[in-house]
Amino acid sequence: MENVKTAKKASPAKPKLRISGAEAIIHCLLAEGVDLIYGYPGGAIMPVYDELYKFRDRLHHVLTRHEQGATHAAQGYARVSGKVGVAMATSGPGATNLVTGLADAQIDSTPMVCITGQVARHLLGSDAFQETDIIGISTPVTKWNYQVTRASEIPEILAKAFYIARSGRPGPVLVDITKNAQFDELDFEYSPCKGVRSYVPVPKPDLNAIEAAAAMINAAHKPFIVFGQGVILGNAEDELKALIEKSGIPAAWTILGLSALDSEHPLNVGMVGMHGNYGPNMLTNECDVLIAIGMRFDDRVTGSLDTYAKQAKIIHFEIDPAEIDKNVQTDIAVLGNARETLALLLPKIRENSHPEWLGEFHKKYRQEFEVVIENDIHPSKPGLTMGEVIEQINKASEHKAVIVTDVGQHQMVTCRYAKFKES
Repeated sequence: MENVKTAKKASPAKPKLRISGAEAIIHCLLAEGVDLIYGYPGGAIMPVYDELYKFRDRLHHVLTRHEQGATHAAQGYARVSGKVGVAMATSGPGATNLVTGLADAQIDSTPMVCITGQVARHLLGSDAFQETDIIGISTPVTKWNYQVTRASEIPEILAKAFYIARSGRPGPVLVDITKNAQFDELDFEYSPCKGVRSYVPVPKPDLNAIEAAAAMINAAHKPFIVFGQGVILGNAEDELKALIEKSGIPAAWTILGLSALDSEHPLNVGMVGMHGNYGPNMLTNECDVLIAIGMRFDDRVTGSLDTYAKQAKIIHFEIDPAEIDKNVQTDIAVLGNARETLALLLPKIRENSHPEWLGEFHKKYRQEFEVVIENDIHPSKPGLTMGEVIEQINKASEHKAVIVTDVGQHQMVTCRYAKFKES
């Protein structure tokens, strides 16, 4: 019997969702898994706030008392949760009040999406009420920004914003949306962004650079690792620990790299920088190979660049090409996500130990403990010291407390004494 092919009956097309641009913004946020946003309303963003009320059971909004507070709250949320922080503000003074938080997020590589309202498209450039060029103002302090003037642009641009904010070296993105785009309707469809042609978030590792780095590390007599937040952002904590333990190399952290390696690990020698520990700062200028992993050689770590580690060969593991040779000239640059590059490096590293070199760090720590730390945590004079307070909090909480600080001396003291070693 002859086979007869029957045509499949086409399923009816799914009806498109016809909604306003303001409602589309809320649907985009929900599609990206956002369940918490921070903000302060105003006229140019009010259409979004009106729609937000309808979704109050799915999207929680925290009303801050100032737009700057919204960005800092979104930063804190992003750092604690690992998600993209979201903040909203109106046009003009509302938008410009976001700048401090945007700059902070840019410096600290914190993923954040800020959505601002803007005057209607036909008023752009006319100095309309509360119109400011937030795109021009925020360009130096954002990873990417964009001004939406048509409702139909909203899904694609917000998808791109979240992709850029969280991928590669994370950072803040600002999307400015005109009021007409919020009111106008569109046929809503949403597809998460999976790539941008002109944007390479993670460089492909150069195997030749990794081979060269391994050879230099294996030949070193006094190698020293300084690791930063890039290890944490790249989820490379296990690879860092494996490298340190296999190579026997002493390692120190920048302030944002604190939790990448247990501070009680025998090869963790403390914090570098102007508020850091004595040993790693002094011995930076005695090591023969300095391996920087996920850190950017900022001035608080290096001090004067004219005298920083001039005797050492420098190997820099970094995801952002812009950071290579920006402050410190490197001998070998290894670009890529730290988790991937360290995993490729590890099999090429020889089992090793550096007991005499490590002993130099221990010697300097004992000196620091006797002269500085002991007097701070066990003061002989009346009153409390900052180190003593942190030490007592740690004891009472069994080292399980989450300590939140502002910026300044108390932040540095908290980092230094969060888990100090007795000897």
